[in-house]
Amino acid sequence: MTENLTPGVKTLLGDPKKAVLKLSGPMIIAMLVQALYNIVDGIWVAGLGSDALAAIGLFFPLFMIILSLAIGIGIGGSSAISRKIGAKDKMMANSSAVHTLLIGFIIGILLSCFIFPFLKEIFTSIGAKGKVLQLVISYGQVLVGGAVILIFSNIASGILRGEGDTKRAMYAMVLGSGLNIFLDPIFIYKFKMGVVGAAWATLTSILITSLLMTYWLFIKRDTYIDIRFNLFKFNSGIVKEILRVGIPSSFAQLSMSITMIVLNIIIIIAGGTDGIAVFTSAWRIIMLGIVPLLGIAIGVTAVTGAAYGAKDINKLKTGYFYSIKFGFIIELGIVILVIILAPQLSYLFTYSKAAAHISSDLIEAFRSLVWFLPAVPFGMLTSSMFQGIGHGEKALAVTFLRTIIMQVFFSYLFGILLNFRLGGVWWGIVLGNVTAATIGFIWGKFTIKKLKTKLS
Repeated sequence: MTENLTPGVKTLLGDPKKAVLKLSGPMIIAMLVQALYNIVDGIWVAGLGSDALAAIGLFFPLFMIILSLAIGIGIGGSSAISRKIGAKDKMMANSSAVHTLLIGFIIGILLSCFIFPFLKEIFTSIGAKGKVLQLVISYGQVLVGGAVILIFSNIASGILRGEGDTKRAMYAMVLGSGLNIFLDPIFIYKFKMGVVGAAWATLTSILITSLLMTYWLFIKRDTYIDIRFNLFKFNSGIVKEILRVGIPSSFAQLSMSITMIVLNIIIIIAGGTDGIAVFTSAWRIIMLGIVPLLGIAIGVTAVTGAAYGAKDINKLKTGYFYSIKFGFIIELGIVILVIILAPQLSYLFTYSKAAAHISSDLIEAFRSLVWFLPAVPFGMLTSSMFQGIGHGEKALAVTFLRTIIMQVFFSYLFGILLNFRLGGVWWGIVLGNVTAATIGFIWGKFTIKKLKTKLS
């Protein structure tokens, strides 16, 4: 594998520290733009009233299932491609990309066929009725019908990330988010499509970015990966590799949504609806602090995957530890900023007379919850390393331990059982993350040590 190496592949096979920085940077920018889109999208839809917001809220869990599968298969394919590149097996890297695309296409078709006809029954069963029911069905038909496009977009991005081309993956993500921000008011208000317009704006922006990535991968063909369907030969081993990482990644995404539902229940018991208002407001800002880590995580999966494929455990170890150090420093800086700016951040959500009474509780929430951020790199980037080496079940276990087990357990313990109310819930979330991250990091170190012994 000495010919036609793209800059991305050269980065993957080079210094792991530089690779983590170079691959993470573009993805951090892309994630920040995507976070901005999520905020702006909510603002545009809010102008339609409470029924439109309720419709989108009802569809969100179903959308998360589709999105989780798309993201998971994309990660599974990206991980497999990186390992084959590290092993200097271009033919198998190409085959991994083709298999991932075909798996995604099949899943997309199945999702549309089995969900689209039953949208009314699904939302009626969870209590939707009247105008809200009609809105959520119309909204859902657009996105469920376009499941193949949504999944292809994530897989194509995963192929680019797998070969270290995070710059073009960034361009696609930024283009998609930017288009969505631009198209939302046009489809919603100018075309008078209402909440359905928001769905069409989302699908249209994803379609355009998919066409761009199709041009890169199938027409321009200047990527390292060369996708040729006419050369396709089914390989059950590659399918297992992709799904071993992809399926656990999908479940990991879903576990986060389930945890938020359970935490909301605990918070209502501990502090009523005001508690939910405080948590929702604080969590929006705190989650922005995780965005840089999401970018770093993508870099870690690619770098550790290539190192594992090359059987270079020292490079794997260097990339893994460096990424955690890098992420920890960033998160510590965010902690300091949030603590200092807590009153100003609180004012963003409590400037009205109706919300002013939760200001002091919100400041306390900011200054408590923010302390979970420095622990996140130790758990999240360990999960990314596990994904890189193809141990998807371990990545899922670390995420499951952090979200559903530790966060929920400690929040319930301190908030409800020990009756520390909302303050107990906040510190329960922090302690749950710290405990799970510590266990995950120890497991990561042990795994690398075991790999070194096995391959030496």
